[in-house]
Amino acid sequence: MKGACFTPLAFLIRSCNLVVQCNDLPESTRSKTIEIILAVFTECAVWLVALGVAALLLKMGALFRSKIQFFQRFHIPASVIAGVVGWIVLNDVSRAESLLMTDSLWTEHLSQVFGVWPGWLIAFVFAGMLLKPIERREKGGGRLARVGREGLMVWVIVLGQTTVGLLVTLLLIKPFFDVPNSFGMLIETGFAGGHGTAAAMGQVFAHPAIQLSGGTDLGVLVATVGLVYGLATGMFWVNLGYRRGWVRKRVADAEKTEGHPQAIQFNATPSVDIFRWMRCVCLLAIAVGLGLALHRCAVEIATGLDQVSLTFDSQQTVEDSFSREGEPDSGEVELAERLGMAAVIGSFPLFIFTLFGGYILQKYLALAGKLSVIDSESLQGVTSLAMDVLVFAAISTLNIETVKTFFGPLLILLIAGFIWTGFCLLFLSRRLLPQHHWFELGLLNYGMSTGTTATGFVLLRLVDPKLETGAAEDYALAAPLSSPFIGGGMFTIGLPLVILERYPLEAICVPLVLLISVLIAVGWIWNQRAVDRSSSG
Repeated sequence: MKGACFTPLAFLIRSCNLVVQCNDLPESTRSKTIEIILAVFTECAVWLVALGVAALLLKMGALFRSKIQFFQRFHIPASVIAGVVGWIVLNDVSRAESLLMTDSLWTEHLSQVFGVWPGWLIAFVFAGMLLKPIERREKGGGRLARVGREGLMVWVIVLGQTTVGLLVTLLLIKPFFDVPNSFGMLIETGFAGGHGTAAAMGQVFAHPAIQLSGGTDLGVLVATVGLVYGLATGMFWVNLGYRRGWVRKRVADAEKTEGHPQAIQFNATPSVDIFRWMRCVCLLAIAVGLGLALHRCAVEIATGLDQVSLTFDSQQTVEDSFSREGEPDSGEVELAERLGMAAVIGSFPLFIFTLFGGYILQKYLALAGKLSVIDSESLQGVTSLAMDVLVFAAISTLNIETVKTFFGPLLILLIAGFIWTGFCLLFLSRRLLPQHHWFELGLLNYGMSTGTTATGFVLLRLVDPKLETGAAEDYALAAPLSSPFIGGGMFTIGLPLVILERYPLEAICVPLVLLISVLIAVGWIWNQRAVDRSSSG
């Protein structure tokens, strides 16, 4: 049709007219159909607006960074600047709408859309890590050893948060405040676990044996403080790393070549071959789809195994184990669910599966002789752009409005958590992690242990903009060694219910301190032997 103007609005109007003119449909069905069409259109419109706002703010951040020397001097990337501006805009607009008594539907929708992005974008980025062809392979199980040391380091960090929290509760909090032993778990719950774990642990803290009032609110508060603290102090550690020479020389060389710090290159995108980029996007989408399929299959298999095991176990055993009087409460049910295989497999982050999805796709293309379709440079550009958007979304959706309760003991607990995470980064990381990228991997762990994995990537991108060090891969491959157990896993859920409120806190802290000491000693010796082998080889 010549001269026809096709727009989303015209499509919406035409679709509604077709439904209205369909006399065969009952009136209620037609109304319901129109409501669905309007809802889908509204959702699409919100996503388009969100993409436009994100692009505008990222470009604004790039402009600020190129014009203001302060941002260049302190290696603050454009996406971080854009995220801060986005957070200010969203909160100010929402506050203005509240004062004017107007509907804040659009700001709520934008916040919800931005909040969904980080989890999927991380999966997208990890899908590309093993998708590109591996040019060099390490000999003697080097990667396996690195992954093992990273897994051990995460156990030291997270288990140390629990140990430090319980020690502080025993020595500094309980003598002056009436709190349960499980109060010391709030560091791990909020810092390493994050907001999701804080919500789940609220049911555990409400257990009759614990009776921590407002446990959910306290966990969310600690998670929010940890998120803000991790980003703020992480910037300081990054600049300290630059000045101390902890950041690898290739980053400094790249900055000299470009003429400005190369933390996040949103404003320095080279000429792009759109067709190569779209091909990479399609390959990454397939890798993510394979990862989702792997995740689904693993969960279904684990669920089937759980059901098979239940047919052989009597329900009386479960009842005797968890409740001697009446039905098991919500905290005990939560623990029972976390101990199942489906819960263990389901606790694995999606990015682990998309990582292997990329590897499967890469192997398939290699067997088919089509490995040339993977353009490493374009793939790197797509994943870098995804990382920029991830960082922007993670910062712009920070929620710092929480209930201020238990201020005194919580402040003591937070200070202890700050000291421990800093000690792990500055002292333990360089002695337990691979020397090749201890600071990069330490920053990723620091962000994870104070907020979320997205926070860790915000910091990692400041020192490893192209993800070349291998720190991200080591982190992803080591995640299954810890995520089912700590930071919101079985150990986190079970410790308050099974042990903390049934035994003296002194009898619990001593074994935990000894365990942490043994883990640190093992990691130290393991890493030193790896350094000696590499130097002799």
